[in-house]
Amino acid sequence: MSFEHRLPKNSESYWLQSEQLTNFQQLHKDIHTDVVIIGAGITGITLAHLLTQSGVKVVLLDADRIMNGTTGHTTAKVTVQHGLIYDKLIKQIGVEKAKLYFEANNQALDFVKNTVSQCKIQCDFSEQDAYVYTNKDEYMEELVKELEAYKQIGINGELVNDLPISIPVKRAIVVRNQAQFHPVKYLNHLVEEMMKNGCIVIEETTAINIDYSTPKKVLTNRNHEIKAKKVVIATHFPFYDLKGLFFARLEPQRSYVVAARRKQNYQGGMYISAESPTRSIRSTPVKDGEHLLLIGGEGHKVGQDADMMNNYEILSQFTSEHFQVEDFPYRWSAQDLVTMDDVPYVGNITENEQDVYVATGYAKWGMTNGTAAALLLSDMILGRDNQYTNLYSPSRFSLNPTLKKLVSTNLDVAKHLIKGKLENPERTKEDFQQNEGGVILHNGKRAGCYKDEQGIVHIVDTTCSHLGCEVAWNNSERSWDCPCHGSRFSYKGEVLEGPAETPLEKIE
Repeated sequence: MSFEHRLPKNSESYWLQSEQLTNFQQLHKDIHTDVVIIGAGITGITLAHLLTQSGVKVVLLDADRIMNGTTGHTTAKVTVQHGLIYDKLIKQIGVEKAKLYFEANNQALDFVKNTVSQCKIQCDFSEQDAYVYTNKDEYMEELVKELEAYKQIGINGELVNDLPISIPVKRAIVVRNQAQFHPVKYLNHLVEEMMKNGCIVIEETTAINIDYSTPKKVLTNRNHEIKAKKVVIATHFPFYDLKGLFFARLEPQRSYVVAARRKQNYQGGMYISAESPTRSIRSTPVKDGEHLLLIGGEGHKVGQDADMMNNYEILSQFTSEHFQVEDFPYRWSAQDLVTMDDVPYVGNITENEQDVYVATGYAKWGMTNGTAAALLLSDMILGRDNQYTNLYSPSRFSLNPTLKKLVSTNLDVAKHLIKGKLENPERTKEDFQQNEGGVILHNGKRAGCYKDEQGIVHIVDTTCSHLGCEVAWNNSERSWDCPCHGSRFSYKGEVLEGPAETPLEKIE
């Protein structure tokens, strides 16, 4: 049975559709500030809030609308339980660093809790227990190992044999008193506060380069520049990658969410499966006593799934099998980056560059990792000591597992680079229906074609403008996605996600 007819036609995030965002101007003149923060997601906004509280002059710059990236497309779990991570971290980086990772994220959780409480933010915040569950025998022992890791680190967790909600389970590990919220409502309040403290917010202005002179200069596509003593790159994928080579050290992944409307009581809790394909479950209140059930999962490396729309169908089928639902009013997807050792890169972009900072690689746990990054960067910029500086340093390199994963990731890149070049398309633009896209043979060469709902055909060169891989069609987002380093482009060729900085070439 197909559930496609029950899904919304377009991808829209409930968080962004249910809360009004303030409109901000584009950059229309050269300006000067103390700190310019590029990227207005949870890290950029939280950092701007913290710095302006300390009297620092801040400009917050975004290429699109604020919160419109990964932050606006999250599942918005605020928890230290990041899947089965702590046993793995102990093996990879040792007990002490694994403990620091927990403490940094626990500090971020407390920051969100305290901010909501002290500022009385109406953001659907609630404390929830977080569970990792399994239905496979081979993961039963993994949960036992994770509990032992909890004990070594100091995390208060326990194993349970059933869940409050009606899904099958063999065993689960639970951490109590975690949290969830409406991220846009929460961040809207921080935006209001930082603007009262003098923060300048600029939208629809893309940073395209950094001049490392003194003061630093952020060059933009508006032909204006921002001079600043310090620059923070919090753009999901670092747009300025010449110094950090992050494209070779980050793995881009895409995941999906369906939102199901239901009136039945929800027993509470936040859930994620230990095994793949991942199932992430939580609920959020909406008007008139109803709530939306948010089911996420079906993750894959960007550009390496033939039918993205099928991922939504699978999630909707899972939801309908286990819960009584009325309809699916929203669906959306998000892109995340995973580092070589599963710990984000936060700090100076290189060891020698003390006034340019970067924050990236949250591995789908951006509500705590992104907040922790803002807390760390705030201390670094204000000259305060922070015990997490070395843990998150973008310049770090651990022989195990970084080297192994670096080789594996870049072998995969090479495979898809070659595969794309050898592909021989058989379709032509005449074969397409309205609202359909794909790879075609055009004038004897590989090209990308999309026929929009008005029947207008858009053809682009499918060679990624970053390092020359061949992009693939994403039928759920109507975009061209690069399977090598995760760049994404609109059907017209415009850059949606880095590391690419220039559009795909249009073909007349």
